[in-house]
Amino acid sequence: MKVPPRRLRIALLGTRGVPATYGGFETAIEEIGRRLVERGHEVTVYCRRNGKPELSEHLGMKLVFLPALHHRVLETLSHTACSVLHATLHSRPDVAFVFNAANAPFVPLLRARGIPTAVHVDGLEWKRDKWGGMARRYYRWAEQFSVLQADALIADAQGIADYYQQEFDIPTELITYGTHILTDTALDKLATQGLESGKFHLVVARFEPENHVDVIIRGFLASQAALPLVVVGSAPYALEHTRQIKELAGSDARVRLMGAVWDQELLDQLYAHAATYLHGHSVGGTNPSLLRAMGAGTAAIAWDVVFNREVLGAASTCFRDPATLANLIEAAERSPENTQTVGRDLQSRARELYDWDKVTLAYEALAVRLQAGYSTHGMSQGRTTDPAGDRPEALQRGPSPIHIRGSES
Repeated sequence: MKVPPRRLRIALLGTRGVPATYGGFETAIEEIGRRLVERGHEVTVYCRRNGKPELSEHLGMKLVFLPALHHRVLETLSHTACSVLHATLHSRPDVAFVFNAANAPFVPLLRARGIPTAVHVDGLEWKRDKWGGMARRYYRWAEQFSVLQADALIADAQGIADYYQQEFDIPTELITYGTHILTDTALDKLATQGLESGKFHLVVARFEPENHVDVIIRGFLASQAALPLVVVGSAPYALEHTRQIKELAGSDARVRLMGAVWDQELLDQLYAHAATYLHGHSVGGTNPSLLRAMGAGTAAIAWDVVFNREVLGAASTCFRDPATLANLIEAAERSPENTQTVGRDLQSRARELYDWDKVTLAYEALAVRLQAGYSTHGMSQGRTTDPAGDRPEALQRGPSPIHIRGSES
């Protein structure tokens, strides 16, 4: 890859941090951050304290561990507040990437200290069933505040980019996630779980209503599936929803709840050796779990929303109710050869479109532009030039989306 024009000090904040063991943002930070370091940049990742030993460095990235309030609503905000204070008073990065639009209130503090800031807006959080009325109103407000305050917005799916364009008339940087392509994946850890390759269906999701784990189990129970359903996931706060899922699963011996799995090698083996991956996420953009199944070469059956169809492309197989899913599961078992062909096609799509190296180059290009003065607002802390000098309209309208994927949706 081409050598970057200069070494930048880049801060990544707003997540649980690395090493990545939890979700999509954390995986993205680990994959992008390590590659930015390899390209010569200094990367600082802000991490939440969790009682485990705190590393000072991970894959070349500097780690700063700070506290957070262990509260469903305040955990993210409290940690980001601490992170922004540290960044503005101590590390003073050249560029900051803030993940999650909920953290928008802290962006003005960064920009007031001359730190150009991009916000990765994530999915449409206000649509998540887990949030009450006040939290939903906050997320709607935070979206608007991100638009008003951030120098740039990052969307990981065309559907999210379209939403911000239609709702706020603001362009976004369209940068997806990447995934790893798994081949010849081992079986040893799978065997310790009493599972065989190709002999189970898989769900990996947090137990939140908008991820529809309960609908997936109902669909499976309504089917005549011969293979068991393995469910990986939990939810620290959604206790009632978790109780309902456990009650459903307990009604049929074919359903196996594994709880949260932090062993990444075991997760790789589960993804790679499942007959199908059943994906119920409906609110976020490009979902890392779906990409992980694709990279593993496993046929995916996904909740029918634009984000999932966009990721799966022509090979998309979708459902919105238990009856439809039951039929799709039965069809997958009746034609295992066709199911495996779908998995191979999805893996080829993942290899072509969801590449962490390309994603990293897009983040780096945005960081360079931000540091040189780019802002969707035309001016950012007195910086009035746009390094994309061949696009004079950029200061008025913002950047053209960076397309990492192909044009199909």
